Amino acid sequence: MCGIVGIFGHANAAQLVQSGLFALQHRGQESAGVVAADGNVLARRAGMGLVADVFKRRSWADVPGEAAIGHVRYSTAGDSNTANVQPFLMRHHRGPIGVAHNGNLVDAAIVRGDLEDDGAIFQTSTDTEALLHLVARSKTHDVVDAIVEALHAVRGAYSLLFLVPGRMIAVRDPHGFRPLWIGKLGGAWVVASESCALDLLGADRVREMAPGEIVVADVGGLHALTPMATSRQAPCAFEYVYFSRPDSNVFGQSVQAVRKRLGAQLYREHPVEADLVTPVPDSGMYAAMGYAAASGEPFEMGLVRNHYVGRTFIEPLQATRTTGVRVKLNPVREILEGKRVVLVDDSIVRGTTSKKIVGLCRDAGAAEVHVRVSCPPTVGPCFYGIDTPLREELIAARQPVEQIREFIGADTLGYLSLEGMLSAMERDASSVCTACWNDDHPVSLPRAEAEQLRLFEKTRR
Repeated sequence: MCGIVGIFGHANAAQLVQSGLFALQHRGQESAGVVAADGNVLARRAGMGLVADVFKRRSWADVPGEAAIGHVRYSTAGDSNTANVQPFLMRHHRGPIGVAHNGNLVDAAIVRGDLEDDGAIFQTSTDTEALLHLVARSKTHDVVDAIVEALHAVRGAYSLLFLVPGRMIAVRDPHGFRPLWIGKLGGAWVVASESCALDLLGADRVREMAPGEIVVADVGGLHALTPMATSRQAPCAFEYVYFSRPDSNVFGQSVQAVRKRLGAQLYREHPVEADLVTPVPDSGMYAAMGYAAASGEPFEMGLVRNHYVGRTFIEPLQATRTTGVRVKLNPVREILEGKRVVLVDDSIVRGTTSKKIVGLCRDAGAAEVHVRVSCPPTVGPCFYGIDTPLREELIAARQPVEQIREFIGADTLGYLSLEGMLSAMERDASSVCTACWNDDHPVSLPRAEAEQLRLFEKTRR
């Protein structure tokens, strides 16, 4: 997962894009960057770390230009290092071009191999660079036509922002895996991964981009194109479960409202006698509210989160994730001691974090800990931008629910069913991506290509 934001037609575009990235920090904590356009000149400033750290070192106060794009990165394809920090900025025969990408191209390794065989030299290990090579090699005169031609040569998940002199180009893949919003700020156009970024900037929400749509912002206004045929729409259900901010509206629905419905359905499927319901903050918060409201049991904040620590799931290394749990969460003994606790979390991926959180509740004196999860067991890898590429990392792919319960140390464990999740999301199985729960991949991935994806995996420790 990553977050992207762009602005066209505002005198303070670079500064505003930097501000917009703060609203999307939850989507990526490894690096941040901005590319700004001033006439025919594009400039880039980027670095490793959080938005505040990167731009404390690289101020945009004196950067001119009325267009800019920005990116926060969480690596799913390519190593975590400075070479892979986005947005990328390169120069080709049409002039300078910047790009910011949220998603994963499932055939990027194969495309890259073909390009390398044809003499291409790569500077990064990301799938995004392969797309830039295709754009550069296109013989079409117009850059938008070159982008369309390049996109027809790849498959996978992508929400993209391109910046060239005089134009900002936004793209959403035909399946609509990742969200992408259009907003208006005075006379300027804004595009962002989530509506919460528009809210921070004071922009009016205009609409979500449609799957397969390309939008071009220039001095003449906003122009929408639909050059890519849409087949099965497959917005990522995990955006509702975990990644998107609860104050966002994605795929046409309020995230917090969906999460409350997930929690209510979770209670209907897995009721238990308890003294209180407590979330694993922050991503389990609204599901726990829904569970508590449906059960009639009190909602209490039995775990307090240190908000100066990032999201543990999207830390690139297991060692960092494990340490992060201890630093991030602290139990409130006065709430948990002697109580039968329903602990609501959004998901269990590897199981190590859940085990430590249950242990924290036990150490605080909880009499019983009943874990409830607001999505089904994660049994399959994701090739569309979620950091679960290896099946052997997924505890539910190796163990049945009862063994998972024993491993994490809970008295009971209940997952929301796939049918219940879809019902709460008001979706059917054919209109959303559920590949991580049932291996139903909207974009086919032959075994040979799945093996090729390993070329793009970051180092695992």
